[in-house]
Amino acid sequence: MAIVDPGEAEPVRAALDRLGRTPVAILCTHHHGDHVGAITELVADYPMPVYGPAHEAIPGLTHPVSGKDEVVLPALDLTLRVIDVPGHTAGHIAYYGNGLLFCGDTLFSAGCGRLFEGTAEQMCHSLQQLAALPADTLVFCAHEYTESGLHFALAVEPGNAEARRYLDEVIVLRQHHRPSLPSTIGRERAVNPFLRGGQSQVRASAEAFAHQPLTSECEVFGALRRWKDSFTR
Repeated sequence: MAIVDPGEAEPVRAALDRLGRTPVAILCTHHHGDHVGAITELVADYPMPVYGPAHEAIPGLTHPVSGKDEVVLPALDLTLRVIDVPGHTAGHIAYYGNGLLFCGDTLFSAGCGRLFEGTAEQMCHSLQQLAALPADTLVFCAHEYTESGLHFALAVEPGNAEARRYLDEVIVLRQHHRPSLPSTIGRERAVNPFLRGGQSQVRASAEAFAHQPLTSECEVFGALRRWKDSFTR
């Protein structure tokens, strides 16, 4: 087992005990405390390598990696390709392999991370890289924001029947305290407005928010991100 973005040690220890597993590595996507806060404690309990972005300060980092590097975990028969996805933070990375995507706070189901350090254009290109992965790729993002993301998605694209069905599904899951994740790249292409800047309704809604024409998908993305930052239901 590998641990991805451990913010707190106790939930990780509890999961390891419940599953009877010993971790072989920690994979970090970016430097925010809710993704790296437990590294020191966990490595003290389970000595193991720590992989993370080469261009960010990660506590306990032993294996700095960046785009096109590979993380090879023989004990798990797993090789992950590192993808540079700046935007949420300047050095944010994702890990992809065996049909799995660990994308931190770059891509959420029906959403994306805020722009704390990068530009809208950087984040737009990062999301385009992830959207180009195979449709059946399982998306393991770092936060359960799906329900709120879908409410925004439907404000942007009210005629999106797939987003409406997905919201109904997620509401039931959350009422039963079950996660909506993982998603898939195919589903995100169908419902996530931040991946749908080329769709006419999405562009029209973004232009209405921006009060001006938008000439590229990245300009549409920037308007949507600003809209989402202040969006309330």
